[in-house]
Amino acid sequence: MATAFLIHHGNALMMKKEKSKIFNFAFWGGIGGHMEPNELNSPIEASFREIEEETGFKKDDINNFRLKYILLEKNGGEIRQQYVYFGETKHMNFISSDEGELFWVPENELSDLNTSKIIKFTIEHYLTNKDIDDVFIGTMMTNSESKSEIQWSAMRETVGF
Repeated sequence: MATAFLIHHGNALMMKKEKSKIFNFAFWGGIGGHMEPNELNSPIEASFREIEEETGFKKDDINNFRLKYILLEKNGGEIRQQYVYFGETKHMNFISSDEGELFWVPENELSDLNTSKIIKFTIEHYLTNKDIDDVFIGTMMTNSESKSEIQWSAMRETVGF
């Protein structure tokens, strides 16, 4: 999957969906979805496609668009991988889509939204680390009390052979 969080002066563009294949209740998320087979080697292109389809924002409307997270989780017997991008929009004018309702949400209210656990962990990590340029790998796990948690690692260039 490819997901994007678009920011404009301290507000994030979030999508509210009434239900999905995973949740049978209203929940919030970023902009994005599954990659097409021809996009598997270019998740950034999948992200730009999803952004335009779901919001009307074009690549030229977004600055500082960069990969911040690669998320891994095991769900229903399959391993899911999600590329998460953040970028800044030049304006706040979006076009509605059938995917869900779009809202600009102040960054300090993002943690209060009803999101998936992995997105909640990602938003919380981003809010405390947004000035760090590293790409982070987040691996969902279950701790000894059977509670979901995420383990973060910064991805860095390897040195030597």
